[in-house]
Amino acid sequence: MRTYDLKSHLEKFYGQYPEGKHRPVIGITTNYAERGARLADRYYLSVVEAGGTPMLIPPVDDSDVIVSTLEHLDGLLLTGGADINPLWAGEEPSARLGNINNTRDLPELLITRLAYNRQIPILGICRGIQTMVVALDGKVQQHVVSEIKHSQDAPQEELTHSVTVEQGTVLQRIFNGREKLLVNSLHHQAVADPGRRFCVSARAADGVIEAIESREYKPMLGVQWHPEWLPEGTPLFKWLVEEAEKFHLAKQMHSRVLTLDTHCDTPMFFPKGIDFGKRDPKILYDLHKMTEGRQDAVIMAAYLPQPKIGEMFSQKVAFDVTGPTQYADLIFDKIEEIVRNNRNYLSIARTATDLYEDKRKGRRSVMLGIENGLALCHDLQNVRHFAQRGVVYITLCHNGDNDICDSAKGCNTNDGLSRFGRDVVREMNDCGLMIDLSHAGEKTFYDVAELSRVPVVCSHSNCRALCNHPRNLTDDQLRVLANKGGVAQITLYPGFLREHGEATIMDVLRHLEHAINVMGIDHVGIGTDFDGDGGVRGMADASEMINFTRHLMARRYSERDIQKIWGGNWIRVMAQVQSAANKK
Repeated sequence: MRTYDLKSHLEKFYGQYPEGKHRPVIGITTNYAERGARLADRYYLSVVEAGGTPMLIPPVDDSDVIVSTLEHLDGLLLTGGADINPLWAGEEPSARLGNINNTRDLPELLITRLAYNRQIPILGICRGIQTMVVALDGKVQQHVVSEIKHSQDAPQEELTHSVTVEQGTVLQRIFNGREKLLVNSLHHQAVADPGRRFCVSARAADGVIEAIESREYKPMLGVQWHPEWLPEGTPLFKWLVEEAEKFHLAKQMHSRVLTLDTHCDTPMFFPKGIDFGKRDPKILYDLHKMTEGRQDAVIMAAYLPQPKIGEMFSQKVAFDVTGPTQYADLIFDKIEEIVRNNRNYLSIARTATDLYEDKRKGRRSVMLGIENGLALCHDLQNVRHFAQRGVVYITLCHNGDNDICDSAKGCNTNDGLSRFGRDVVREMNDCGLMIDLSHAGEKTFYDVAELSRVPVVCSHSNCRALCNHPRNLTDDQLRVLANKGGVAQITLYPGFLREHGEATIMDVLRHLEHAINVMGIDHVGIGTDFDGDGGVRGMADASEMINFTRHLMARRYSERDIQKIWGGNWIRVMAQVQSAANKK
């Protein structure tokens, strides 16, 4: 029986620790009718019963309002209602199309796409599954034509037909392996094609798609029925709340841990007029994607392709430069210009102190690297020149031998490290530049590991025991690297992750854990090779980096271990190399 004594109700709150138990915030889209936002109570009550905190989202298409709303969400529930206007999917309306609610369309399509970019867990119900598909490049079926009636007049809690659940799906796991579910179907618009981001997880007897889920190892699920009216629907809301709590914890982790990606090739696009301050589909790193993925820092490499014998370097880069050194300086000039244009949000970091200061101030960090010692132009003075520009590492070679050393894909020109290469190693040690042995041949690797007086690194390399590619490191190389005190940064280039089939984030984790088993947790990290053909399903660009954290947490890695993987190990080595420099 309800009591009307406010004091007794307040005692329930004050009788526990002030912060209470965290309940993830689930944003719920609302319907619109009679000039007002509305919502059936079963939606928010289902969220509360599953352990979440409901937050109702009115249909407002103001971008600042949507972004601010998303900042407070741990999960998103897209609710049912009238059909979506097919014009949003580039289609003309069918004569059999039902009622549409255009007031909802744009706000919900925007919030769905932006939530997807931010990796926020999503559950779509009825209209919500169609919103997911239209927002993320699938297609809707405007009117279901079938012997099965998909839009029935039965009470909403009445079970009206069955769906068959696909084997091995998240949906099947949610319902404890069941192959068939009885549902309450109330729709006449449905999913025609889920698109590349989703797979089908349930169908009706007539083949109509009744559920979809993410193909990208993300917590995204849509169902065509109305689980909020069914006792059997509770597991779906529990799934959303549980995934939202995991996302909340991952966000907290990123607020405490500095996340550093040690290799990307995005700068090769900068001379072509790319605006780093905009979300640009042509590149995998920009300010928006870094913010969405809660990525703190990245080392951007000036990549210099190795010319073939008789080929001029300028022919390889197609820019008006006099040589490799000038080209690397051009790239660094472009990076510095980008940072100046985005100085409130972005900074160039040269040391560990710079990185942590940027994180404290809420800025993203860019560090400078060189991929291919060709940039030195056979002049040792250029080692100190690039060190003074703020470069933190030089990858000694690329795909082809150069005057410094032999490449993993070279012709054994120098029998490992050349005489000039030995001088380069000593000078890099003296200048506090990290020596990067990604792309180096095995003889080069062992020559440098023996000669260098400080730890060496591999900024983007994988494990040959799992994928037999000459660019990958053998277990013995991994052990030597660890014994030297260095680090191996697992990369996302598909061809280095697996020999056959599509590489995914699961392969990245497989290589990481193999390296940990061989080297120990203190000698591993991540160097994505984004925009150098790196990127896999589940970690396709910088916006998806928090997914990596989510999977590490699911594997029960401690915060200390995650901090090491996400850059702590690399920063330790970088500080050691810089502190050992012989200042001239």
